[in-house]
Amino acid sequence: MISSGRVNLSFSPVGSYKSNGYLLISCNGGLNQMRAAICDMVTVARYLNLTMVVPELDKQSFWADPSDFGDIFDVNHFIYSLRDEVKVIRELPQKFNGKVPLSMQPVSWSSEKYYLRQILPLVRKHKVIRFSRTDSRLANNGLPLRLQKLRCHVNYNALRFTPSIEALGNKMISSLRKTGSFVVLHLRYEMDMLAFSGCTHGCSGQETAELTRMRYAYPWWKEKEIDSEKKRLEGLCPLTPGETTLVLKALGFPRDTRIYIASGEIYGGEKRLAALKAEFPNIVRKEMLLFEDELHLFQKHSTQMAALDYLVSVASDVFIPSNDGNMAKVVEGHRRFMGFHRTIQLDRKKLVELIDLFEDQELSWNEFCTAVKELHEGRMSQPTRRKVIAGQPKEEDYFYANPYECLGPARKRREKLKHTET
Repeated sequence: MISSGRVNLSFSPVGSYKSNGYLLISCNGGLNQMRAAICDMVTVARYLNLTMVVPELDKQSFWADPSDFGDIFDVNHFIYSLRDEVKVIRELPQKFNGKVPLSMQPVSWSSEKYYLRQILPLVRKHKVIRFSRTDSRLANNGLPLRLQKLRCHVNYNALRFTPSIEALGNKMISSLRKTGSFVVLHLRYEMDMLAFSGCTHGCSGQETAELTRMRYAYPWWKEKEIDSEKKRLEGLCPLTPGETTLVLKALGFPRDTRIYIASGEIYGGEKRLAALKAEFPNIVRKEMLLFEDELHLFQKHSTQMAALDYLVSVASDVFIPSNDGNMAKVVEGHRRFMGFHRTIQLDRKKLVELIDLFEDQELSWNEFCTAVKELHEGRMSQPTRRKVIAGQPKEEDYFYANPYECLGPARKRREKLKHTET
């Protein structure tokens, strides 16, 4: 399995404080949004001296995955690894049976002071509090160092996938390694992504209509009218498989590069992947690495399938996401923590300009290749500090994409972080 070095913490043992109450959390979103949220909520629980109940995972979103926390993460390891920071229990004590906890949504991107001043008094009054949404509820920057390090400890030490997921993930990694190095392409081009983002560049009129109908079918999705081309030119859309093919060629990846595609079902199926497979025939999907009976257990559990992609992505020689969603960011941060393993952060805004110029024959192939390579010289996960934008947390660099407070000398991390068998 992929293991990680322990992040040193300076908290007193959990037994040295008296719990102020109980924290229930209902995570929302996909695997990596929930993963980051759990890290944040453990940190909040530690800061407020709360006892935390094992998290509830999202079962109501588009994916309708019925998986519980224990179906994805090793519960015993989670509880044990946090024993010196936060007391984690599987369920509330019986004395709270029948008591409806105070349910609320914390303010997004809040500092630790918000939780101390606004949330702690509520916990003391009600004894049990439930956070009904947990995404992006803790600030990227400005937190005490010990809290930032605790976020890392939860992410890289406490959140270990179940033995069955780890075993299949390691089997996939071993199979990919048999022929040498491999690249993971996180090709975010599933139907839900296109429908909810409104990104329809390259889609037929019929496909665009289908995606629009899907977006309007979900009342909870507030943004309905979307200018696809405007979003694309602003760099807010994932690259299409065809655009991604051009970029990979321009970056100099050879034709025989072994490329694992980390994604759900690509919208448009094999037809949409035709150009990519023609230029890079050594394409691999999880269905090619695992037996049918192994995959069958995961088929209706998109979050568990995403966990397999996560393991392979972290272990790859190069990771290339076609968008900057939660998986792209969280995997990038994990790879930095593992020793600044190469992640190519595609500049989609500039890339679509270059692609359009090339396709309009205003740039030659050689000019296009040179421009793409120069554009990404400083976008290979080199050590750097996060960009901070006061008052605009959504626009600044995400903590989990670059947790630099937790990144010590690379040599020491490489000694600690090794692929080991469970």
